[in-house]
Amino acid sequence: MIHPKARSRLRSALAATCALAYLTGMGLPAPLAAQEGAAAVQDVTVADVMLPLGGTLLRAPKLTASGTRLSKDELAAILKSDSTEPWETRLARLDAGSLTIPVLTSEHAGPGDDRQTVTYRDVVARDVKSGRVRELTAAGATVSAAAGLNRGNGTYGQVRATDLDLAALSRLYTVPGDGKGPVQRVYGTIQVADVIYSDARGTTVKIARLDGRDLGGRQVPDGWNGAFEIVAAGFQPPHDRRTFAAAAADLIEATALGSLDLQGLSVSNADPQGPVLFEIGRATYATGPDSGTVLENITVSRGSLRAHLGRLALANVSLAPTIAALRSFAAEPEPRPGFSDAEMRRLTPALGGLTLADLSIDLPSDAELPKPPPQDPRPAPRAAAPGKPSQAKPADARAPDPKPGDPLAVTITAAPTRRVALREAALSFGPPQDGVPSASRLTLSGLSLPADLVAGAPIVGALPAYGYRDLDLDVVADAALDGKARDLSLRDVTISGRDIGTVRLAGTLGGIGPELFSGTLPATTMVMFTGSAKSLDLTIENAGLFERFLAAQSKDLSLKPDELRKEYVTASLLGVPVILGNTAAAKGIGAAMGQFVMKPGKLVLHAKSKEPAGIGFIDIGAARSPAALLDRIDVEAKAN
Repeated sequence: MIHPKARSRLRSALAATCALAYLTGMGLPAPLAAQEGAAAVQDVTVADVMLPLGGTLLRAPKLTASGTRLSKDELAAILKSDSTEPWETRLARLDAGSLTIPVLTSEHAGPGDDRQTVTYRDVVARDVKSGRVRELTAAGATVSAAAGLNRGNGTYGQVRATDLDLAALSRLYTVPGDGKGPVQRVYGTIQVADVIYSDARGTTVKIARLDGRDLGGRQVPDGWNGAFEIVAAGFQPPHDRRTFAAAAADLIEATALGSLDLQGLSVSNADPQGPVLFEIGRATYATGPDSGTVLENITVSRGSLRAHLGRLALANVSLAPTIAALRSFAAEPEPRPGFSDAEMRRLTPALGGLTLADLSIDLPSDAELPKPPPQDPRPAPRAAAPGKPSQAKPADARAPDPKPGDPLAVTITAAPTRRVALREAALSFGPPQDGVPSASRLTLSGLSLPADLVAGAPIVGALPAYGYRDLDLDVVADAALDGKARDLSLRDVTISGRDIGTVRLAGTLGGIGPELFSGTLPATTMVMFTGSAKSLDLTIENAGLFERFLAAQSKDLSLKPDELRKEYVTASLLGVPVILGNTAAAKGIGAAMGQFVMKPGKLVLHAKSKEPAGIGFIDIGAARSPAALLDRIDVEAKAN
């Protein structure tokens, strides 16, 4: 639910903080028993520190280590950019009470033409021992992207991290591994405040505060630096989709995050057709017993259109299907371009459930919709004769404002707000099959909307004609897909409306597989040839709609409601059986319909195919008459 540009800035903030921690760690001493007899504790300053770390170059004009036993030459040797000694070994020799860097610059190149520079102010690392930092802070930072599609600039407020394991950070980013080792924690906590970034396209991203806990991971074959470079490059040579898929799977599987708390996210866009503002009050992610993602106070606004969602929660999200699909792509014998639609579905994470609450959408009134400028019906004024003043009124002249109490004064009242609202919704999924959930259940409670919004839609589009101005609905849709039996079970599809009634549908369709949900024309077309109807249960409960329908029809036909009711009863008892073949089942349906019309309450219809495979959709479409189909179905109907 986070905007793509917001995710990009968030990754930049975390990556830049990692780089900051990495450099400070390079200059933070850790004690060794062999150094106990070295020089006394002192302050040491080195200048012009420059460290290349993959595609990132770190620069510090001045670095001061306080409370260290290292000499200036020893510290400079540890920070030497072209040293052949591994960072992890050097970190084991460092020890300092604190490390201060007035200005720290991180320069990163790529992907493509992108060039990003982050400059931190007043960087301080405290209590550094054996490659671990108790606390790391920076007063703030500026960000500049000088080239590429995301060029722009921004700022960070205060940055703070605790319990940094710099040796683990070094291993993850620079030392390859098999991706199966233990998780190495890099940060205990990390906080970034007041992030602002604006790009050249007029988009501004703001984050009031970001808090993370227990961030770490496993070593991967290309090292994290190498894997990030491969993923950022996409499918560009020398990489192909196999290397991309392998690196992406490595990073997803290797990353560990205990919790994340983001507050005050906003994304604004200066769109020429009207500025757009997207806001999230708070977003949290956690693992363990309280695992899941929760978004609170989500708002989208554009002009007079405004949508607000009180809460959105995702539960039991698993990236296992995504990782498995990427691994299969990485194992392909031949390189292939991009991902197909079917493969993208396989990359979809598994989602146990989704709930939302307090959704409201304020729609612009017709008066607020953009309209063409009015045309002035008056003829153009004629030019005045020479020497005579013009008698034409100026084009912008208007009548004087009416005086208070003037009977001709007109009061303009603002149009009422048209709102779509939803009190609560829940969506749950079963395990996926080829990227399609094996089961799903949707419930919508308290869905309210203006009736004219459904005008023209099948069935419900007639509701405004029956006097409904606002609709208050509840919806349930529960279905399960059996891939082996190729059956789609509609366990419960219910729509109920206040002062309207309830329609409940259940049934089983045969010849349905996961390919139906691919969205491609061949798959949906094939269903017409392979699909079949096996059973159907239909229940209709009246709560006022039939009476309104009868009143509207009586008015149109100039009949009294009771007279029209009798005609409908006669048509049900006599006409319906004739249309359906005049069989016993047809007469039973007609009798039930007649009873319902006479006393509108509940109408129930059970239908089941006599053939185990069901009646094919193509047979239903080609049937010469309803009677031909009714002979192949066992039917039971009753009313009230």
